[in-house]
Amino acid sequence: MSMKPLEHDRRYGELDKVMRAYLGQPADDTPERRSRALDAYLRHTWHTRPSAIAEAERQLREYSRNPPGRIRLGLGEFYAVPDIRLPQSEIGDWLMTLADHLKKSIEEGDVPEPSSPQTHWEWHARFPETAQLLGGWFSQDIADEFPDHGAAVADYAATTDPQLVARLVGELHELLALPLDEADYALAAAELGMEVSPPEPFSYGAWFQSLATTLSAGT
Repeated sequence: MSMKPLEHDRRYGELDKVMRAYLGQPADDTPERRSRALDAYLRHTWHTRPSAIAEAERQLREYSRNPPGRIRLGLGEFYAVPDIRLPQSEIGDWLMTLADHLKKSIEEGDVPEPSSPQTHWEWHARFPETAQLLGGWFSQDIADEFPDHGAAVADYAATTDPQLVARLVGELHELLALPLDEADYALAAAELGMEVSPPEPFSYGAWFQSLATTLSAGT
């Protein structure tokens, strides 16, 4: 039978977070250099949950030393590493390399410099409620559901817990505080799930500011 959620999280929860950081990114870590994906995981996790890095290091080593066989994988009793475009024979050594980098980061304070998000995973990890709004209310289907952008924002505010709306406002202020130009704001919108342009006459950056102001007034 498959693992219960509690057992999964105890044994593989942080390993899974590290692996998710690699989706769509090359697993090109070497003993001398961290990948872009691992830098993104470390940058975000040091800022939000620094104690989790040691747990990730432990889970990576344990999995590398005791990889599951096909039968247990088929039964769902073990975590299956997502496709990271590495031969199966190399995954164990790669996981150990990641663990070594995490250990070094903890012991030597080797932390990535602060920056704007560098991967799709990092954008969503850093701005989850913004992704909820942009991906849920501003898809290509917006014209079928709302008469305009303002109506979509109003629907989000009316159907979302006020605490989450307040969290979104905070995320928007954090996003606007980053050293981004207009092309970067457009990239952020796309990474966070927005599939339409902002309403006229707004640029992406100006619309994010307008959103923060509008939603602040209602929270």
